[in-house]
Amino acid sequence: MNGTHFSNTSIRIAKAVLAGVALFCAVSAFAQNGAMSPYQDEKDGVSAGGKWMQFQSEDKMTGAKKVRFELLSDNYLRGGNDYKPRVELFCSDGKLSLADFNPGERLGPPSNPGFWGQPQMQVLVRVDQTHSYKGWNWVRGHFLSMDKGTTRGLIGSQVFKVEVRTGSGRDIAEFSPAGLDLNRVKQACDLKPKKLSNNW
Repeated sequence: MNGTHFSNTSIRIAKAVLAGVALFCAVSAFAQNGAMSPYQDEKDGVSAGGKWMQFQSEDKMTGAKKVRFELLSDNYLRGGNDYKPRVELFCSDGKLSLADFNPGERLGPPSNPGFWGQPQMQVLVRVDQTHSYKGWNWVRGHFLSMDKGTTRGLIGSQVFKVEVRTGSGRDIAEFSPAGLDLNRVKQACDLKPKKLSNNW
């Protein structure tokens, strides 16, 4: 009797655990597929090809149509184990307004001033088989504003890597940008890919 009761209880517990695991997996898959919007006022994300996601919103005051393309890195940096680095393209009314690199952890201090005196950080960027040192604008220690040339190289590339200095030291974020629907980017951002050479 006790053995049967124990057996039935064990089976019920096992079923409950399996149901919980299944629910967790479903929620995780739902989130990874971009169905949940990470930013306020955005519609649910949709695939933009490859590992890219596309999010849409509208400016409440101006009515401007906004589109954001997001690509998560393939790896975590040493100090950002719960937040992957990401590249985001922000477009408004058919034009690119900002492209940024977010390392997923606190950036190190800026390394030099830009042309207008704004703080910048020098990073080493690889696009396919080319590489270049770039001075990207350092924004509040959280992200770097990318230049348009690098952005155009990125959207048509197979390999994209950024070596950056964070609070944990130098580290490399690795991305797989292949597969992006370039027609979507052209329509939303008026942006075309560009073939880069070393030290572009």
